[in-house]
Amino acid sequence: MRIRSLFVVVVALAAALPPAALAAARNGTEAAVRHPHRAAHRRIHRVVRRRAASPARVVRTSAAARSRRVRYLPPLRGSYESLLRQNQRDAAEGLVRIENDAQLEQLEADRELLPLPASFALRVNPDLPANRRFCRPWTARFLADLARVHYARFHRPLQINSAVRTVAFQRALLAINGNAAPADGDVASPHLTGAAIDIGKHGLTFSELAWMRAWLLPLQTAGKIDVEEEFYQSCFHITVYRTYVPPAPPRLVAGRRHTSTTLLAARIR
Repeated sequence: MRIRSLFVVVVALAAALPPAALAAARNGTEAAVRHPHRAAHRRIHRVVRRRAASPARVVRTSAAARSRRVRYLPPLRGSYESLLRQNQRDAAEGLVRIENDAQLEQLEADRELLPLPASFALRVNPDLPANRRFCRPWTARFLADLARVHYARFHRPLQINSAVRTVAFQRALLAINGNAAPADGDVASPHLTGAAIDIGKHGLTFSELAWMRAWLLPLQTAGKIDVEEEFYQSCFHITVYRTYVPPAPPRLVAGRRHTSTTLLAARIR
């Protein structure tokens, strides 16, 4: 009884199919019967094609992940511990706090302080006095490197708002700016040694700010600099250590050459 019912259903379905579909089904069945090896070969070929295509999909996904752009990086905020570390590192490197203009001029004459490396890629705030447009040699080298790669990317110069200061100047600054670092003690301003500079953020685009953070962060992680991103004065306060060296030789990444320092910066949109 069940077999008869099933037979009736099959006959009804066959009657409902269009003639072309019936012919295709009949031909496929007959071909499979006459040439069973062809059907097996087709199945094998489909499996091989799927397996061969899988690695390509993985590679494309991996390449897309590597080329993913970074749109935002959080500010590099300072801290008490960071300011303490800057003073400790400067003291360990034998740097002294410059007391007054006479000592400042002597260090400039002895070439222990070099002029800021101003160029088409790095300008100096016009309001900065001439005798305070100096910094330590390794700080000058850092500025030249940073300004060069920034200009190559954005075709705009960076601006230095502050460099070396004296203890006398810092005390006067404290009287009018409550956010200024102390002139004495364990967390005194690193500007007093000539190793620190302030790079202005005013006028920088969103992409430039993100790029700056991405370029500076690996150097800070490596212990070559310390960065405090200030908002009241709107600047990147950067202390450069004697151990700073130019970025490592470039290596090929995704068809372009990048240094180990600029790998993260290269991903900024």
